Amino acid sequence: MTDDSTFHGPTDLPCTPNGCLRASPGRIVCEVVSALQPRYAQDGVDTPKGASGDIPSLQRVVEALHCLQDVLFPGRMSSEITPKTSLEAFLEEQLSRAYRILVVEVAKALPFRWQGAYAVSAGRQADVGDVDVEAHRIVAALYERLPRVRDLLITDVEAAYRGDPAAKTYAEIMISYPGLRAITTHRVAHELYQLDVPLIPRIMSEHAHSHTGIDIHPGAQIGESFFIDHGTGVVIGETCEIGRNVKLYQGVTLGARSFKVGADGVLVKEVKRHPTLKDDVVVYANATILGGDTVIGKGAVIGSSVWILESVPAGATVVIRDFNTEVRAK
Repeated sequence: MTDDSTFHGPTDLPCTPNGCLRASPGRIVCEVVSALQPRYAQDGVDTPKGASGDIPSLQRVVEALHCLQDVLFPGRMSSEITPKTSLEAFLEEQLSRAYRILVVEVAKALPFRWQGAYAVSAGRQADVGDVDVEAHRIVAALYERLPRVRDLLITDVEAAYRGDPAAKTYAEIMISYPGLRAITTHRVAHELYQLDVPLIPRIMSEHAHSHTGIDIHPGAQIGESFFIDHGTGVVIGETCEIGRNVKLYQGVTLGARSFKVGADGVLVKEVKRHPTLKDDVVVYANATILGGDTVIGKGAVIGSSVWILESVPAGATVVIRDFNTEVRAK
């Protein structure tokens, strides 16, 4: 293995308009840097070429998320606790650590409220005088909501236990079920989304997506006693509304049917694009439900692999009617 000085060659030799005088492979590096630099924008503007500006740290946001998961499920998520651990001290430590991280990262994110590409196109003006003060206000507001988030998550654990005959203990649900990890992340990210924090809710939700295979946009509204069984491949869009005691199986998509395009050629945002599921709905594996006007009525059951583009009345069951499976002898 070579160190940097060996790789780059003599650093006192210049790169000139006529070429790099450094030895190869240092010359290659120099030439690629020269070719790449014009392809970056360093003016702090939110464009695809952006390569500057103070943006939230993915690693620090995820660290804060893990702290909050530990607060919501002590000893069941990221950090272990022993019988001798003081729960009060543990909660104080995790909350303090997350607070220190979040006030910094939220302050970095806030300017995107008015500097983000969509905000600029919509003419949104700066609405914060001091981002540091606003960041403290937001994190404090999030913390005030954590007891309610904890209450919601307890109902989610109970729903998983009731809804999965393979679950023998509550502990295994909290420790190992990807659906619970995804909804725990979502319930935190959703509160930040409601507090109008850019970037950070999506960082959290995509972290959960990458680890669980479950994609829940932080804008989705999800009621209590929510259970995703198995989970892999579930997609829940930004404007979904999901009632109480809803159960989804793997591969379910709650998506958009079509997108309106504005005069500028960009998809219209901030309109309801995803379906509404009322209380007590069950959606089986690989079903696809699309459209902002689509409402699945209370107590409806949606069978596997169906494709739904219109509303379903309360109590109805939807299945594929003419689907035959043939078993052939060798």
